[in-house]
Amino acid sequence: MTKPDQVFALIDCNSFYASCERVFRPDLAKTPIVVLSNNDGCVIARSYDAKPYVKMGAPYFQIKDDLSRLGIVPFSSNYALYGDMSERVMSIIESMVPAAEVYSIDESFADLSGIPGNLTQFGRQIRSTIFKRTGIPVGVGIAPTKTLAKLANHTAKRLQAQTGGVVDICDEFKRAWVLRNTEVGEVWGIGRRLNAHLEGMKIKTAMDLAMADPSMLRQKFSIVVEKTARELAGTPCLELDDPDPPKQEICCSRMFGKRLTEIEPIKEAVATYMMRASEKLRAQGSLCKKIRVSIRTGMFNPEEAKYAQGALVELPYPTNDVRLMTKFAVAAVDRIFRPGFRYSKAEVLLIDLRQLGQFTDDLFAEHQPATSDQVMGVLDQINNRWGRGTLRTGGVPAAPDWGMQRSLMSQSYTTRIDQLWTVK
Repeated sequence: MTKPDQVFALIDCNSFYASCERVFRPDLAKTPIVVLSNNDGCVIARSYDAKPYVKMGAPYFQIKDDLSRLGIVPFSSNYALYGDMSERVMSIIESMVPAAEVYSIDESFADLSGIPGNLTQFGRQIRSTIFKRTGIPVGVGIAPTKTLAKLANHTAKRLQAQTGGVVDICDEFKRAWVLRNTEVGEVWGIGRRLNAHLEGMKIKTAMDLAMADPSMLRQKFSIVVEKTARELAGTPCLELDDPDPPKQEICCSRMFGKRLTEIEPIKEAVATYMMRASEKLRAQGSLCKKIRVSIRTGMFNPEEAKYAQGALVELPYPTNDVRLMTKFAVAAVDRIFRPGFRYSKAEVLLIDLRQLGQFTDDLFAEHQPATSDQVMGVLDQINNRWGRGTLRTGGVPAAPDWGMQRSLMSQSYTTRIDQLWTVK
């Protein structure tokens, strides 16, 4: 079989959140698992063996007894663990392929063009290496286009027993079988509404879409659908993306673990969220000139009074100094807080972001002092080495009582030295 000039792979972690929990709980290797959203609200992830019994998005308080009866173990979301495990998986992928694009926390596209030998065997090598070094199972789809690679990955998971978790459809005969046996709604980028329109046009399988007239699809739908059809037919239209440009806005918001009626804990929350937002700001090398701070009550309980308000803050100069940004953001809470309400959420939004040197103030405008750059550099170095929150501003509490409810959270096995995995 002659390999195409371009070959892509999609490496996708299987039931990623649940798999992260199982890495350090081998006793749950054959036990169904679900992971809950912030404040243990609803189901956001399920292990494969839990999917037949639990719907995605099911409210935890409604299914709590059913989970216990069925022997399904719930976990609060542990984003520190998931983020660290994701970085480990992506680092392994990047070390094994010429180029890679991190598509999401649990997915990465890889460029396999020019790699010699059997690509199915190479896919199995990627899979076994990731599992050996992290304990995370993955599926690998290999194809001449990104859309086909996504489809091959879907097939690898759907037919795991037969495929061993790796499917290569560079061969036209194998590709045709996958296209004929995949519903059009399973194709990457085909949503529910678009699926209904396509089925109304007798386009019911991925093969039907691959054989449809691309110009007609563009005219009736969009260029995105046209590219999808061309990719399914084997014509590459999507390349590996370049690194994302710096964000133009940075937002940090959370629901409180309980309703707040006093201003001080709300100020603590705003200071905490500003700490995280400023970390993201410095990580992309940006400065901020404006901040929007907002608070609101719960909006869905008919028995609670509703209130939402925000304030725009102009900083004295473009900055990434969390101390200055926190000072102005916390002061804004005084302007928007109203007593007598039960607040459920606060938000910090950094806007008017520029890269260093992009702000064009006049000669006499105030600038961030060099000492601020030095202090922020030390702050980030310490927190990167010893864990987020090791060093923080004075208004940020270590264990706030308004924090998210995560009573079922596992340990941060890989990011906190006091929670390392122990073997007895």
